[in-house]
Amino acid sequence: MINEENADESISHIGFAYGENDDLQKRSLMTKKTILLLVSFLLLLLGGCGGKEESSRYYVEYLNKEKTKMAEFPYEPKADTVDGMIREFLVMLSSSPEDIEYRKPIPNNVEVTDYSLDGALLSIYFDMDYNNMNTVEEVLCRAAVVKTMVQIDGVDCVAFYVGGEPLRNKDEVIIGSMNQESFIENPGEQINSIKNTSLTLYFSNEEGNGLVREVRQDVYYSGNISLEKLTMEQLLEGPESEGVKSAIPEGTKLLAVSVVDGICYVSLDDNFRNQDYTVNEAVVIYSIVNSLTELPNVSKVQISVKGDTSGVYRDTFFLSQMYDRNLDYVLSEETLMAEGTTEGE
Repeated sequence: MINEENADESISHIGFAYGENDDLQKRSLMTKKTILLLVSFLLLLLGGCGGKEESSRYYVEYLNKEKTKMAEFPYEPKADTVDGMIREFLVMLSSSPEDIEYRKPIPNNVEVTDYSLDGALLSIYFDMDYNNMNTVEEVLCRAAVVKTMVQIDGVDCVAFYVGGEPLRNKDEVIIGSMNQESFIENPGEQINSIKNTSLTLYFSNEEGNGLVREVRQDVYYSGNISLEKLTMEQLLEGPESEGVKSAIPEGTKLLAVSVVDGICYVSLDDNFRNQDYTVNEAVVIYSIVNSLTELPNVSKVQISVKGDTSGVYRDTFFLSQMYDRNLDYVLSEETLMAEGTTEGE
């Protein structure tokens, strides 16, 4: 091992071999200093190279020991496919981190029973023990899972299911799909962030064979909700105008809605399959499609039942298809006046 003491001794011996010449002594001292500087530089260089860690583009969200906030840890997945990365991240979120000061977001008694990817919507299924978490822990668990999962290319939003049913909040309202923006650090900002907009919605006429346009002005909503979700919620609430009715089967609930590359993915519960033959099937479909495509970021709509896009709605409308805006079923003002109905303003 080279150190300062050994260097002194070695260089002194070199000097004495040539006698006590002053010039040689001076050159020896200069040589000694040069060697020491080179050794120090090499040690620093080697130490720097050995200690440098390659940064990862991914991370896993864990909870602090008190389970009051999250912390992200760099992680490089071994899988290189979307499905493989989903599986790998779910394992990591259910496994304790190496740092004992942090906790895994999915607790020991909670099991992930299944998952499915429909378009860019990832649905994760938990057993009933999920409901045993307290409110703060449950919200942090959700946030950690969602923020970890949406890093995966091909996953833009996440929906939770417990015991096969959509996750609900304490007021029994379905939470629906979540993304990075669904969780904010300062709840006070969310409370004060109230926006207003106007929406154009399409409902069925009384005969069920046409659509009636209803424009709603000054619709107030939380800044934490997307316009596509707001549109669907307003559509499911039903019309405000007289002489019109909801085209969507009664009792239908929104499970998830998201927009990816101009395509709006809408997931409804089983009540959507209830058949109300007083309303034309095209009127049902285009009530949803036309209302959503009024939004500037939506060009097509795909409708699923609990994330399932197989099968046909009634006779001709395949759920796997992405539907464009279609105004052929929208009734003209003359027709509405003849029916005694006016467009909602």
